Amino acid sequence: MKITVLTFAQTRTQLGFAERSVDCEPDETPREILRRLAPQFDPGKTIRVAVNQEYADWDQPVGDAKELALIPPVSGG
Repeated sequence: MKITVLTFAQTRTQLGFAERSVDCEPDETPREILRRLAPQFDPGKTIRVAVNQEYADWDQPVGDAKELALIPPVSGG
């Protein structure tokens, strides 16, 4: 199956793409998918992940999701 990976703000800069479609298996987790795309990138504790526009756990299988988004911390006033 295919999943679309979206990046925003500094994650876009660090990974070098805004959107990418990748092959994945339903039992793969966002962490595993990201590790395949960018082995050097570590989301740490500040980058959140959303699966089908809902916040998710990095180690939860994506199932039949169509979209995975990397959400950096937001600052502002």
